[in-house]
Amino acid sequence: MLRSFTICLLFSIAALPALAEEIVLKDGTKIVGHMTGITSDKIEVETSYGKVQLNRGDIMTITFAENGSAKAPDAAAVKQALPKIDEIVTGTQYVNRTAKFSLTLPPEWAIDPNLRNSPTTLAGLSSKDKMRFAMVIQEDYPGSMDSYREVTMLGVRRTLSNFEELARSQATIDGKPAILVFYRGTLQKSNNLPVEFLSAFIQSGNTFTKISAWCIEPLFHDMQPTFEKIVASYRTSGHISAAADSSKP
Repeated sequence: MLRSFTICLLFSIAALPALAEEIVLKDGTKIVGHMTGITSDKIEVETSYGKVQLNRGDIMTITFAENGSAKAPDAAAVKQALPKIDEIVTGTQYVNRTAKFSLTLPPEWAIDPNLRNSPTTLAGLSSKDKMRFAMVIQEDYPGSMDSYREVTMLGVRRTLSNFEELARSQATIDGKPAILVFYRGTLQKSNNLPVEFLSAFIQSGNTFTKISAWCIEPLFHDMQPTFEKIVASYRTSGHISAAADSSKP
């Protein structure tokens, strides 16, 4: 039995054992193996018959084999307990009515429910090919912007191996002070896949919003301008209270 875990979940499953991937191509062909190399247009897969190279444009989905671990039911229970989010994508416009914010997305991006794994995660979004992702997290925090960023990045360091912060800068998003952080690392238990991120931290009183966009590192250079546009497009349409939203049934 296979459970769909497209690449969007690589960041979330860093603590799980490495599993074989099943790759489905647009012509219906299924290939089972381990990804051993990724470039901007090809993915190399080690199979029982040797290595094969696939064009990224030919790939429909990538899934990971169910490992039968007791953790799976727990994850399902967590999903069921998450508060419902009233959200919609129309063209390139994402609107979250629950938390009262919007984002402008690239064409053919969609809501990705697999990315929502905690009450503070308000949005999970991904490209059609499931190779590029964005997430919006929001929570109340009594400290400063720098303190919130440091606490959040400590959690990231525990998830990513070979963590490296690449750049940090001040910004203004939605008329509010923000910090942009570029960083990268590898998912050790997911075949050491290199992943690169852009995270924007936005402060509104004691409510902090973190908008993250990421992809596998070889794709990041081309995607960086697009990711910057996504995080810069964040706009609120009313009062936001992370604590109040997370308590809604």
